[in-house]
Amino acid sequence: MRVAALLGCAVLAVACTKKEGPPAADTTAAAVPAEPPAVSLGHLAGIWNVTAKPAGKDTIETTYILNNTDTTDWMFAFPSGKPVHERLTAIHGDTVVLETDWFDSDVKKGMKVRTNSTVWMQDGKLMGKTTAHYQTTGPDTVLVFDTEGVRK
Repeated sequence: MRVAALLGCAVLAVACTKKEGPPAADTTAAAVPAEPPAVSLGHLAGIWNVTAKPAGKDTIETTYILNNTDTTDWMFAFPSGKPVHERLTAIHGDTVVLETDWFDSDVKKGMKVRTNSTVWMQDGKLMGKTTAHYQTTGPDTVLVFDTEGVRK
């Protein structure tokens, strides 16, 4: 009789237990942002009025006209200078990477400068960051600018 009672309790215990499903999904993990779609150079093509401000400041340091109507030959010109060619060196998602050779600085008169820039479209404007490397042995050999271009 004891065996029958023990067997009956075991059957009852098994029948009353809830079947476990798969573990709940972990919703606390951060979502990995998707890579932005590749930029179309044709979408960026045009003539742009560009302002350059020292990074994090509101004062315009210089202005220039960027002409990239030929998407393989980007160039810009300051109001008082000759055109400067920029080489497109890479495209990373929605960002274009550019560089120049040495040219006469519009910001530091009498000095040569070369630049490395990144640009992208944001709200219909051509936004960017430019790092200027000045040809000098003194202090302030590098300046960083925030740029903003409006299509002409």
